[in-house]
Amino acid sequence: MEKIIQVAKISAVQGCGGTWNHHTLLVEMQNSIATLENWLVLKKAIHPGYGFLSESMEFAELCKQEGIIFIGPPSSAIRDMGIKSTSKSIMAAAGVPIVEGYHGEDQSDQCLREHAGRIGYPVMIKAVRGGGGKGMRIIRSEKEFQEQLESARREAKQCVNDDVMMIEKFVDMPRHVEVQVFGDHHGNVVYLFERDCSVQRRYQKIIEEAPGPGIKPEVRKKLGEAAVRAAKAVNYVGAGTVEFIMDSKHNFYFMEMNTRLQVEHPVTEMITGIDLVEWQLRIAAGEKIPLSQEEITLQGHAFEARIYAEDPNDNFMPGAGPLVHLSTPQADLSTRIETGVQQGDEVSVHYDPMIAKLVVWAADRQAALTKLRYSLRYYNIVGLHTNINFLLSLTGHPEFEAGNVHTDFIPQHHKELLPSQKDTAKEFLCQAALGLILKEKPMSEAFRIQTQDRYSPFASSSGRRLNICYTRKMTLKDGKKDITIAVTYNRDGSYSMQIEDKTFHVLGDLYSEGDCTYLKSSINGVASKTKLIILENTIYLFSMDGSIQIGIPVPKYLSSVSSEGTQGSAIAPMTGTIEKVFVKAGDKVKAGDSLMVMIAMKMEHTIKAPKDGTIKKVFYKEGSQANRHAPVVEFQEEGSDKKGTE
Repeated sequence: MEKIIQVAKISAVQGCGGTWNHHTLLVEMQNSIATLENWLVLKKAIHPGYGFLSESMEFAELCKQEGIIFIGPPSSAIRDMGIKSTSKSIMAAAGVPIVEGYHGEDQSDQCLREHAGRIGYPVMIKAVRGGGGKGMRIIRSEKEFQEQLESARREAKQCVNDDVMMIEKFVDMPRHVEVQVFGDHHGNVVYLFERDCSVQRRYQKIIEEAPGPGIKPEVRKKLGEAAVRAAKAVNYVGAGTVEFIMDSKHNFYFMEMNTRLQVEHPVTEMITGIDLVEWQLRIAAGEKIPLSQEEITLQGHAFEARIYAEDPNDNFMPGAGPLVHLSTPQADLSTRIETGVQQGDEVSVHYDPMIAKLVVWAADRQAALTKLRYSLRYYNIVGLHTNINFLLSLTGHPEFEAGNVHTDFIPQHHKELLPSQKDTAKEFLCQAALGLILKEKPMSEAFRIQTQDRYSPFASSSGRRLNICYTRKMTLKDGKKDITIAVTYNRDGSYSMQIEDKTFHVLGDLYSEGDCTYLKSSINGVASKTKLIILENTIYLFSMDGSIQIGIPVPKYLSSVSSEGTQGSAIAPMTGTIEKVFVKAGDKVKAGDSLMVMIAMKMEHTIKAPKDGTIKKVFYKEGSQANRHAPVVEFQEEGSDKKGTE
């Protein structure tokens, strides 16, 4: 198995060359499949996972040609359900409800615009072969139609090499509900209940739960039966997911079918007690579905939280970088952690930024939600931005707790979920200062040992002196704000810390658990246990209250050097490929005008002008690679001889 994983990783790296799509991987796998076959135990079957190859009709056909069983549906089902326009027609014929739209062959801009007007704004434009939000845009007026159409086409071409579009009426504030189905070679199809995947950003799921909150048994039955009709319409075999949008009255409409095992399948496994991968293998071997519909029962409630390398405070901008520290909650029968990385690994710009899936189960929704929040607090990452604090904020929102979820949940509650930066509580600043002081002790002891006079009181940074209390001033950084802390070293080993007009009595010590350092402290008599990590110029505190980052200010001469080169320019938000350049030297731009389009982490990002001005120089051309924070254009700010900044 390790050899198979090794070949897969080599294939991914060599096949991509920085351009990560299923066509390059397919070519590489075609070259490697003979080698892979020799390493498979039975030399008869291959499981494609749930990446690009799992929904590749070409790969399924390639396996068939090589005499290898493709553990998935027939290639005809992948073809029919992989093209959204085709699948809509098949679903309508099968009696599965669909949303009004245009799925025709005429792909001219004018034709698509006319159909959007006929259907009535807002409309949803989708790449017919897209998935995971790729090549999908909501268009709310004719004015923005052309720009959004071109953007969707570029993204679809980049991700799936097909920019054919379809248009549908946009259902405002719907729920995204999907049904897990299984079919076998004997004509049997069953459903394993629904998952609610409504809470999303950029049309991508971040929280999934099963069963769907507030869905009554009679609606659940109708959903399942519609999903079975959908699967039977294409002679489906294996694991699949039929996705629906559901309005506030629980009317539901077919959206698409994913012809593979989905990322979120563990929540279904948790509520049914069924190993879905085992079922895939049994069905691929020609067995019948192990259970009848009546024998499949629903037990308890499960959540899955997707942990991403991204910055929610920067419009969920995907991130990349090393996992300098990674610790997780303890896995058990009701807590699963599915991940492909470990401490020391790097999250690459060429892949999806998902770090892990955290899956929990409990007897009811409230208990499962409590367990999810508890587990998130023990998922600690240092080295790059993550969405963990955002997930804690999201799962603690009263409307989420009540089960009132829909696809616009995050935009609707944006202010509560991502409030303006607040000052860190002074108690946490005291913890950070204490941690820094205690970390200094071993270093000062080492210094004393290296000196001639190891017993000299002047070689110690403890601050303890005979008959006096030593006071020092420390400066920490809370966001962009410098905080001065006056620390008095008391004779009993405790500390008095003054921040502004408030004084705290502080004492504590460091201890280790495994490879982690913890700070056991008491602030004005309130005891706490906090994981402490100090990395470069940042202090990280992890506790049941969440995580806090406190900066250690960089000297001014260093900070000025680090910002050099960004003056008078717009910068790349992350490392990626420049897909489109809209400006040239001499062009006048307004703040917010689109300058370039970048493709990174399988998504399209538009770089906009930070201020009004004139373009002086364009540093990149289409197809070139730009590094994170690299200036992409230089411009002269309007009405000033000074260069603008971003």
